[in-house]
Amino acid sequence: MQSASDQWFDEAYYERFYFDKKTSVVDPEHIERLGTFVCSYLKYLRVPVARVLDVGCGIGLWKDVVQQHFPGCSYHGVEFSDYLCGRFGWERGSVVDYQASQPFDLVICQGVLPYLSPPDLKRALHNLGKLSNGALYLEAVAREDYERDIIDEDLTDTRLFRHRAALYRQGLEHHFSELGGGLWLSRKSAVPVFELECAGGGH
Repeated sequence: MQSASDQWFDEAYYERFYFDKKTSVVDPEHIERLGTFVCSYLKYLRVPVARVLDVGCGIGLWKDVVQQHFPGCSYHGVEFSDYLCGRFGWERGSVVDYQASQPFDLVICQGVLPYLSPPDLKRALHNLGKLSNGALYLEAVAREDYERDIIDEDLTDTRLFRHRAALYRQGLEHHFSELGGGLWLSRKSAVPVFELECAGGGH
């Protein structure tokens, strides 16, 4: 099976999953809580954050959060959707092969990777390792989440791939240490982390 087509992410898609309160999977208050957790933990670890990449940024809900916690930081939104790029001015690109002139201190990738086929997912995970020299926040539903019945399938896009969690971890472990809570620290980072702060052990 192929990865999601760019034609999927049109105005109707965002009306359903973002703007219609009855079917929206986006909660600005949730992003504020999540962003506060992510940014606070990075500040606790003393990970310097001056440049932020939000790949698959949607309507840009992370922008205000990261700029509130890291005043003066630059926020760069990248989107696969022509519709959103035209509406919000994001740079068009894909997490599979997006390239930047220099890596970012924090890369955010929320709800994007389950739309990718296994070969594209492997490329995307490797690419995330190149894009971050600091931290990565990654959110992606895994097959185990469906098996544990913690996914609201009425609200979730039925076209998502149900990749195993191990597939994500295997693709990231060469580049990152897992900190828990969806946070990963680049192995290129000089920030010291205690052994028990690493979910998988060892930085």
